[in-house]
Amino acid sequence: MSIKELYKIYCDTYSVSTDTRTIEKGSIFFALKGDNFNGNKFVSKALEQGAAIVVIDEKEYFVKGKTFLVENVLLFLQKFANYHRKLSKTTFIGITGTNGKTTSKELLHQVLSEKYRVISTKGNFNNHIGVPLTLLSVRPEHDIAIVEMGANHQNEIAELCKISLPDFGYITNFGKAHLEGFGSFEGIVKTKTELYKYLLSIGGICFINPDDEIQLEKSKNNKRHLISDKIFYEGANPFVYVNNDGMLIKTNLIGNYNFQNIRFAISVGEYFGVSKNKIKDALESFVSNNNRSQIVIKDTVTIILDAYNANPTSMKAAISNISDLDSEYKIAILGDMFELGEYSLDEHKYIADELLKAKVDEVFLIGEEFDKVRNSHNNFTYFSNVTDFIDSKIFDNFSNSTILIKGSRGMKMEDIIK
Repeated sequence: MSIKELYKIYCDTYSVSTDTRTIEKGSIFFALKGDNFNGNKFVSKALEQGAAIVVIDEKEYFVKGKTFLVENVLLFLQKFANYHRKLSKTTFIGITGTNGKTTSKELLHQVLSEKYRVISTKGNFNNHIGVPLTLLSVRPEHDIAIVEMGANHQNEIAELCKISLPDFGYITNFGKAHLEGFGSFEGIVKTKTELYKYLLSIGGICFINPDDEIQLEKSKNNKRHLISDKIFYEGANPFVYVNNDGMLIKTNLIGNYNFQNIRFAISVGEYFGVSKNKIKDALESFVSNNNRSQIVIKDTVTIILDAYNANPTSMKAAISNISDLDSEYKIAILGDMFELGEYSLDEHKYIADELLKAKVDEVFLIGEEFDKVRNSHNNFTYFSNVTDFIDSKIFDNFSNSTILIKGSRGMKMEDIIK
């Protein structure tokens, strides 16, 4: 069987899977390997679940007419997704950056869906496996595909661009995240701007934040479209005022740090010809979920649940936001920031310093990394882990308060409100 023959099978359903629990009848199952699993061992189960064919890389699991043997399933998944991408007539928009990728993607999806048939990355399927799976979810009827691209080491965005071949690109920002993998802030900038380099090579268009000097400098040789500087916000919650016609857009998003995500969606929506009224409708109906700037109301307590992930840049923005809020009593419950390597102690000290300056009434810090700053910042309350915090029952005492909950994914800060 050739790749063309396999692609013909794929085109019958446009369905692929890497998990036997999600197999659809007639789909292709890619038997990926991980540190603790080997997808090749699930050939029989995948076929029983309805897979038309299974892509494997171990001969002992070969079943004539039912398996497709390759050297490496992951590399073939990427190659197969790229094959599909090259045949697709859909317009592809690539989004990367340190913070705000997923929110920007979801806002833009909401806006562009007012005029086009749009598909985008599910959740944060934005890595070397997630991006190919996103590409393979694109069907002929889709006009636009929005592909989120994440990275935690250098050259990763360049590789994802080679697979996804975006026509347009946007970098949300450059912040301090995954410093352990990137080595430095300069390494972050170098990696994220690999998107610009790819777009320059094909004559693609970059969407640029005109307030970001790094974006302006790194994209100076690219074809680019500057995001409108005639959009403003009022108050600590990003109620957006569109200056050129006086339109007020009242979003459900909290935090000034979300303003740039909203401004991006407005500007790119206008670029693709979505009417201002449709953009307004789309943004005002958008509600964040998945623990990203999610508002949870419990009796007299308002919780800002921003527990999907954290790094020094996003943590500072979240602290600044709650500091600016007009609330009777404000509480910050923060968990460790991961993947900072040798910078970890300094960055956790930096966040503790920011908390000292913030207008916050009470602070709880959770995790081993924050515990290391206890001696220099002894006016905060410390816990080793989320379980210890929950067991303390402190949360039961909160009332008439606004509470920020934020930490890295591995901290599972969302468990606090369960």
